[in-house]
Amino acid sequence: MTALGAELDLSPFKPFKSMDGITDPSVRNIIDIHIWAMEEGLRGATAGELFDGYCQRLVVNGVPLQRGYVSTQTLHPQWSGYGFTWKRELNAVHVAQYPRGGGNSEAWLTSPFHHLITRARAGEKTPFVRRRLEVGPEQRDFPALKEFHAAGATDYFCIIYTFGADGDPAHGTGVVYSFTTDRVGGFDDEEIGLLHSTLPGLALAMKAHAGHDIASSLLRTYLGEDAGRRVHAGAVERGSAHGLHAVLWYADIRGFTGVSDVSPGAAIIDMLDDVFETLTAALRPRGGQVLKFIGDAMLATLSFDEGDQAKTCRLALDAAVEAMAALKARNVERAAAGLPVVSVDLALHVGEVLYGNVGAADRLDFTVIGPAVNEVARIEKLCEPLGREILVSQRFAAAAGHCDGRLEPLGSFVLRGVGEPKEIFGLAAPREAMAMSA
Repeated sequence: MTALGAELDLSPFKPFKSMDGITDPSVRNIIDIHIWAMEEGLRGATAGELFDGYCQRLVVNGVPLQRGYVSTQTLHPQWSGYGFTWKRELNAVHVAQYPRGGGNSEAWLTSPFHHLITRARAGEKTPFVRRRLEVGPEQRDFPALKEFHAAGATDYFCIIYTFGADGDPAHGTGVVYSFTTDRVGGFDDEEIGLLHSTLPGLALAMKAHAGHDIASSLLRTYLGEDAGRRVHAGAVERGSAHGLHAVLWYADIRGFTGVSDVSPGAAIIDMLDDVFETLTAALRPRGGQVLKFIGDAMLATLSFDEGDQAKTCRLALDAAVEAMAALKARNVERAAAGLPVVSVDLALHVGEVLYGNVGAADRLDFTVIGPAVNEVARIEKLCEPLGREILVSQRFAAAAGHCDGRLEPLGSFVLRGVGEPKEIFGLAAPREAMAMSA
C-alpha cells in the first residue's frame, strides 16, 4: 500500500494528447468527434450548436448526409420540446418549438419517433430503426419515410437515447436522432458504425445543455424572469438581498371565496389561469415582473433600474387600465359560455423594498419584503368600499406626474398596519364623459 503523502506514479494515466499511434481512419474519426463533443459540452454549447457541429463533422468525414434531425424534450409550461433540422443545401440548423398538447396527432402517432419511444418505454435499450428506402415500398412503412423517399432519400437511420437508468423519453428525459442520405446504395456499414459510436457522446453533451435549459426554464416559470435568472446565476444564499426601488402592483380577485364555494374545482383553476394570464399579458410588453401568485392575488414589480420614474409609472398605469378592459371582455365571453366570472381590484404604489432570499435553511423564497409591500396590499382593500377598480398611492401619483390629469385625489384614508393616513388617488373620469355630464 502507498503511504499517505507518498508520491504516486501516475504515468499510466497520462492524459491522451495525440492520435499519432492510431492508423485506422475510422477510429481516428470516432475519437476526434468524441473529444469535440465532450469539449463543447463542457463549454456549454447549446443543442443547436452541438447538432450543427456534429452534422458538419459527418460531412467532413465523408458521410453523404442529406438531412439530420434531433428532438429534445423539455419541461416548460408552453413547450414540450425542441427540434433541430440540418439540411445539406442550407448547411445550417433550423430550430422549431413544439407546443404542449400535440402528442396525439396522427402524424406523431405514425412516426418512427413514436415507434422508438414505445419500444424504449417497454424496456428496450437504445432502440433504432434502419430503412433502406430505395429497396422498395416495404422499407417505407412510416408516412414520413415516403416523404423522405419522394425528396430523394435512399436510406434512413433513427435512434433514441434515454437519460437516466429509468429514463422515459415521453417525459422529457431523452433525445432522438434521425439521418438520411440520397447516395445510391445508402449509408455504408462504416458510416452506420460511426453514428452508433459517436451519438452517445453527442447525447451526453446535449443532456448537459438540456439540464441547464430545463433548470433555467423552471426557475423563470416558478420564480419569475428576473428572480429565476438571479437564482440560476447563484443568488441562493439565505438572507442575501438588495434594495430595489420599483412600482409595486398588487391585484386581488374580489369575492373569490363566494365564487369558489359554488363552482367546481376545475372551473376555479381555469378561472384563475384566465385572470392571471390576462393581468400578466398587460405587464409583459412593459417590463413588468410577476413575483408571485398568492392564492387569488398577484404581486408584480416594474423596476426603475431602466428609464425614469414617470415613464415607468405611466407604463404601470397603462398596463392596469389595459388589464381591466381585457378582464371585462373576457367576463362577457366567460358568462356566455356559462363559466364563473369575477372582478379584480388593483393597487399601484412606489417604494423601496428588499429583494432576495427569505425562508428556512432548506426552503427559500426569492421575494420582496418591506413596508411598501404591506402598504400596496392595504390600498387594494379600499377598492371595494370606494367603488373603484384601480387605486394608487400619493407616492405613485407624484412619481407619475399625475399622468397628465388621469388621476384624481379621493382623500386620505387610514390603512391597517400603517402609522398615518395616506392620500389615495383613482382614475379621473374621461374628459369627454365629464363634458357630456355638464
